[in-house]
Amino acid sequence: MSEVNTVKGIIDSKDMGFTLMHEHLANSSAGLPQVFPELMDSSLARDAGIHALDDAYSEGIRSYVDVTTMDLGRDMPLIRSIAENSKVNVILATGLWLDIPRAIINGVAADQLAESFIKEIEIGIEGTSIKAGIIKVATSEEGVTVGNELVLRAASRAAIRTGVPISTHTAAIEKVGNDQIEIFEDEGVDLRKVYIGHSNDTDDIEYLTGLAEKGCTVGLDRYPGGFRGGFRTGLDWEERTAVAAKLIQLGYQNKITLSHDFPITFMRLPDQELARQQQNPDGVCFINRVVLPRLRQMGVQDSAIETMMVDVPRNLFDGV
Repeated sequence: MSEVNTVKGIIDSKDMGFTLMHEHLANSSAGLPQVFPELMDSSLARDAGIHALDDAYSEGIRSYVDVTTMDLGRDMPLIRSIAENSKVNVILATGLWLDIPRAIINGVAADQLAESFIKEIEIGIEGTSIKAGIIKVATSEEGVTVGNELVLRAASRAAIRTGVPISTHTAAIEKVGNDQIEIFEDEGVDLRKVYIGHSNDTDDIEYLTGLAEKGCTVGLDRYPGGFRGGFRTGLDWEERTAVAAKLIQLGYQNKITLSHDFPITFMRLPDQELARQQQNPDGVCFINRVVLPRLRQMGVQDSAIETMMVDVPRNLFDGV
């Protein structure tokens, strides 16, 4: 077993329990919470976060991985306030998403950036004693850019030094996970410590099983999916669930896990929050309330569900 950093301190990986591996307490953009707080309703965000985690705990969710990086508007006072009022273990990320600051791309070497990630893992985030427990990276449909490669290599070196896992944002339809793996392998990363996210944006079973065969954890972490603002945005939740069921049928329940990628609040403005609530009223409980019952109807056993939602996240942190 491994030690895992959470907002409230270190826990043993064996105590993670049922885990959502790719979520967000609050999203915005880098610097926005600090520089333009009038654009946000922090009280609304705090109350929404506490309520959502209370609901999650009542549904059996015990750990929640928040992969909100600095360029996604990571707000440490808000995160701390929510997590300290919740029974759920909240695990935070260092790393960078797609909005990599230009100054980093143009002026920072991979080793330098790795040291910054390591500081957030070993010392604390943004002057706090709260330590990151995972490293977030991202690559979009355009493939690995110069900035992406810098972050991927820095994350690889930080992961090797600290032993924490890497979680990725990918474009699954374009099979970008393969491009990320190529860099991780070049850097010598143990792929058992790599989580390839947003993988259920595709139903390409050959691609998905290929990720698993490499040793990676395959994150089926976009639920509900389907439609947003009246427009189709990819596979709907039933199609995504059919992908999960097929992978389980093929024996890959020990390499896949489910999550939502659902920001509990986004910009924290009341009108926006109402619209998002209407799109997914179950929030981070959607998988428990909708997806898992459907998987059971499709013949998936509770033992396979426990493997996906308890054992797979723990094994990622343990590297087994």
